Amino acid sequence: MLHDFNLASQNKMSKALIVIDIQNDYFENGAMELVGALQASENAKQLLTKFRNENLPIVHVQHIGMSPDATFFLPDTKGAEIHKNVKPEDGEKLIVKYYPNSFKETDLLDHLKSLGVTELVFTGMMTHMCIDATVRAARDFGFKCTVIGDACATRDLEVKGAHVKAADVQTAFLAALTFFYANIQNTKEYLAV
Repeated sequence: MLHDFNLASQNKMSKALIVIDIQNDYFENGAMELVGALQASENAKQLLTKFRNENLPIVHVQHIGMSPDATFFLPDTKGAEIHKNVKPEDGEKLIVKYYPNSFKETDLLDHLKSLGVTELVFTGMMTHMCIDATVRAARDFGFKCTVIGDACATRDLEVKGAHVKAADVQTAFLAALTFFYANIQNTKEYLAV
């Protein structure tokens, strides 16, 4: 019986929460406001609380815009700071990235491997860019992935004159990920487990 308990405990520890780019520029009056950013951050906060209470690994990812044409997440600005709803606590890993894929030129993969993590739960912004790029990379690295759809936010997009509403962008990208890359859940579903 003790062996089963230890095995369950080890399996539980193999899960980590990844909080991607929930930064001030994505909120009202920010340089790149997203649709539903505040609600997504509040859902992400609930997930953070769960992972903190269960003493499970948490990784915060912060994007810094370093390209010469960057218009948001500029270094040393209020907009680049992580939003107050999901501020990292002492001891929680913070990864700074410069590309949509949180694994590119960061120590994220090495950090997760060092913890024995095999399953990742994703929250953050933007669904169509950094969430999509990072989840696909994570799956390619062999991680089991879950995306909490209502703890992510995106924005209206345009392609060749066609306007795509944020709700449709969100649905399309989550639907694409669910085919092979990730299990898609909402906050309520995930917290009920």
